[in-house]
Amino acid sequence: MQRNQVLFLVKFFLILVAAYLLIAWTPVNDRVIVPFTHGVAAASGALLNGIGQHVAVDGTVIRSPRFGVNINNGCNGVEAMLILLASIVAFPASPKQRAIGLLLGAIAVQALNAIRIVTLYLLGAYQPRLFDIFHTAVWQIAIILAAIGFFLAWSARVAPTRLANRA
Repeated sequence: MQRNQVLFLVKFFLILVAAYLLIAWTPVNDRVIVPFTHGVAAASGALLNGIGQHVAVDGTVIRSPRFGVNINNGCNGVEAMLILLASIVAFPASPKQRAIGLLLGAIAVQALNAIRIVTLYLLGAYQPRLFDIFHTAVWQIAIILAAIGFFLAWSARVAPTRLANRA
């Protein structure tokens, strides 16, 4: 493994651990993560109402007479965004490239997470036997893979090419 690859991995790990510790700290969780999660629930509830599900949103809970779901940490897309944050910040790129990558990546992760929440609600309401497998495995893996995939696409686009530098 080359030195720059090791340096990337060390930076990635340190940033990821620091970010997880930061969001686990009660003041940050209560003042940033919980309100953010309320917003995730409100947006997902609006999507569900837009497709005729007639749900009510109360804080982080989306419910109807058919089914209810509580969006907690781990279901709000924050963990995938932290992986994206750590990988983009650890990668050698300009501040502008990083900012664009973080903004577009966060939008992509949260758009996919909204689809995740909507489909999980629909599964819980109409196909409850499928809810657990999609909640704990399928969508968890998909969200993380999407964040990694976004990083790989972004890093391939912004990475300095050695051949271009040699010319």
